[in-house]
Amino acid sequence: MRIGMGYDVHQLAEGRRLVLGGIEIESKVGLLGHSDADVLVHAIMDAMLGALSLGDIGKHFPDTSSNYKDIDSCILLERVYELISKEGYKLGNVDSVVALEEPKIGKYIPAMKDKLSKILNVEENQISIKATTAEKLGYVGKKEGAASYAVCLLEKN
Repeated sequence: MRIGMGYDVHQLAEGRRLVLGGIEIESKVGLLGHSDADVLVHAIMDAMLGALSLGDIGKHFPDTSSNYKDIDSCILLERVYELISKEGYKLGNVDSVVALEEPKIGKYIPAMKDKLSKILNVEENQISIKATTAEKLGYVGKKEGAASYAVCLLEKN
């Protein structure tokens, strides 16, 4: 078994869609980034890559490449899953948290779990997604950005 940890942060900006866990969230602001800036999926990918010491998402999908401009992060997650599978591993589970002051995202979590479990070929109960605020502290609390943390367990096939 291998354990990995991932973290991602993106700035909030007007004129952008807010996408978390592959699901579009109703919001007046979205996350700024080269791709769709899905902090949750990015943290999960980094956890999976880190578990096998394969680097990070910037190594595999550099933000200097036009190939990844505005790309759906779930497409990148599929590619990371393929890498993990080629290494002879499968996902045991993911535990994650999204830190975002607003909007509240709890009602979207079941759809996120459904989407991510299908991409990662696991049961929904193997994907944990929690939401929190920063109690008005720091960049998250000031509604300037969002962060996500994830840990995963990979098991040898």
